[in-house]
Amino acid sequence: MATQVFKNAMLVVNAVDLSASVVQLALSYQAESLDETAMGDNSRKMRGGLKSQGVDITFNQKYSCVDATLFPLLGCQTCVEIRGCNACAGETNPRWAGTYLLQSYPPMSGGVGAILQAAVRFEPAGDLSRALTCP
Repeated sequence: MATQVFKNAMLVVNAVDLSASVVQLALSYQAESLDETAMGDNSRKMRGGLKSQGVDITFNQKYSCVDATLFPLLGCQTCVEIRGCNACAGETNPRWAGTYLLQSYPPMSGGVGAILQAAVRFEPAGDLSRALTCP
């Protein structure tokens, strides 16, 4: 299997495709590490706990689509879908989806002469799913 150049990711937020405005995209997925070591054990024993995930995105700000989609979602739960390539999901292009909370939304950031951007983080509000087929 060939490696993939990350240049055409798919991002859908609240059923709106924002892919064309994405500059940077990161999906994190982790499990808590719980210590279940007890008296008499000679080594630490760790057990997987609750899972968590988050989505970090930097957008080139386009008020007609990025801001129009994200501004009303502040403090709300919404669906987010991500694919590594903006094509149908499959074995080499899994589809990750989940329900997330947009906890903060800074509508603009940048310096003089820079492209106006908005960086957001979606916090988990449900389980993350992974599928190899389109819905």
